[in-house]
Amino acid sequence: MKSEVAHVLPIDANARSGRPTPRSRGKSVALVLIALLLFGVTFIDFRSVERLWWLGPSSAAREEAFRAGCAQPEPLLPSKNPDLDKAFEHITSSAFRNATIRRLSAAVQVKTESFDDLGAIGEDPRWDVFYNFHDFLKKTFPRIHEQLQVEKVNTHGLLYTWKGSDESLKPTLLMAHQDTVPVPPETISSWTYPPWSGAYDGKYIWGRGASDCKNQLIATLETLELLLEANFKPRRTILLSFGFDEECSGKQGASHLAAFIQERYGKDGIAVIVDEGSGFEQAWGTLFAKPGTAEKGYTDVHITVRAPGGHSSVPSDHTSIGILSELITKIESEQYPTRLVDANPYYTQLQCGAAYSPDFPEKLRELLGRRRSRGACRARPDRLALEAAKQGPAIKYLMQTSQAVDVISGGIKVNALPERATAVVNHRINVGETSQVVKDRLTALAGEVARAHNLTLHAFDGKESPSSIVLASSSHELQVAPVTPADGDAFAVLAGTTRALYGSDVVVTPGIMTGNTDTRYYWDLTRHIFRFGPGFDPEDGPGLGKIHTVDERVSVLNHVNAVRWFTLFVRNMDEADL
Repeated sequence: MKSEVAHVLPIDANARSGRPTPRSRGKSVALVLIALLLFGVTFIDFRSVERLWWLGPSSAAREEAFRAGCAQPEPLLPSKNPDLDKAFEHITSSAFRNATIRRLSAAVQVKTESFDDLGAIGEDPRWDVFYNFHDFLKKTFPRIHEQLQVEKVNTHGLLYTWKGSDESLKPTLLMAHQDTVPVPPETISSWTYPPWSGAYDGKYIWGRGASDCKNQLIATLETLELLLEANFKPRRTILLSFGFDEECSGKQGASHLAAFIQERYGKDGIAVIVDEGSGFEQAWGTLFAKPGTAEKGYTDVHITVRAPGGHSSVPSDHTSIGILSELITKIESEQYPTRLVDANPYYTQLQCGAAYSPDFPEKLRELLGRRRSRGACRARPDRLALEAAKQGPAIKYLMQTSQAVDVISGGIKVNALPERATAVVNHRINVGETSQVVKDRLTALAGEVARAHNLTLHAFDGKESPSSIVLASSSHELQVAPVTPADGDAFAVLAGTTRALYGSDVVVTPGIMTGNTDTRYYWDLTRHIFRFGPGFDPEDGPGLGKIHTVDERVSVLNHVNAVRWFTLFVRNMDEADL
């Protein structure tokens, strides 16, 4: 009680007289200010207040933090060498341009389709197309096939080895794949030029495989052929590894090649890997080069609904097709959450945009600044990711597990109730998540439908019974790839090479692949895997290449620049102490 009495203030004489006291005047002013604030709340843009806060004394420090999160190495050129420098200059000559057009065009003309239902090698004749392709490569690049070690792995896999003089240095490994997706016969009439013509129209080479990825395969071979002609003597061993079934998951090609290479060089025995992948992007007024340092995970979930059959004149209220449709509707009615973990390479690209891009959105800058200061909270919606996702699906799915119902079947006759209906749902798993997220969600949704229709649920247990819903994983399940560090020496060589070729205005940032490449089998060989298409043509717009669809093509400038990039990169890696 003493402490309470001690804080009681004496009654002012002015208060007893009714005259306003300084204290009461202060209260009045405060009330007026509160009233004005309440009255004017609709006129106050609190986002402006946030912006004022952002532009406060700490803004310079935050800008510096963004740059630190997106450090750009200086352009990197190899040491002067008259013969090698002359070979590099030759790449931009009309003689080389015309020659490489002929070679890439001819490569496209060799039909090397791969199919999901291929049988065993040596039994299914559809594999035999790769014999023709190997003959073409041997004829087209004679120095490589005469002077380097050429090995066939699992019949059609190609491994080229250019042995370096210093065995203490880990090899540089360049990859591509020989196969292409098939051309559906019904689409051939829609092509501007026939899909296996390799037509050249003065700017583009057209045809299946022109940009996925015979251009990269030919570019790496052009590089080694040029370096051999110029009497290059590598210190670091150079490997070329070409799979032949990448378009159907690489189990016969890349899987065997990776095991073969690991047996020879050991786990973590490779310095760096460059395979096909993402390329360049114009965003926020800046040209970004985006070597893929991560890949989303992958899983297909097969859904089977089994229900009693019978004559369709006496149907059940819900057939297996109807029940499956109900489940698919539930699946598609809600998407996976959009979340951007710090390990996701797109988080780094946002920092690069905030640091270097003149048109970087202010709202993204604010949210990014808060994320750097406070970190992310998984219990709440990710405001940064949700704001970034407004740029469109191509960006959203860099930060979100995707789901797509791609295959469905059921029923065999119009007057017979379908006893079985099936669907396949494809998922690409977000960085920071696992396939278990998918399994848990589909188990919960299928459980609701199973209970509603008195069916048994077999969720990933390998079992099946009458009157049931069965969920099963595909054998192609793949977890999210390990993320390549973007602050190491290997990334610095790649980024420095890119900035040397295309200019220091290019910002090199790690990218993420929404699809998967043959590198899925090479994780144990090195931490430094880059999925990168290094060719660039500034006149090409979005959607370059039309990969996997009608009118696939690549510009000749893009292809020539890829040869230039690989030539610089091989030489820069040879001088790097990694």
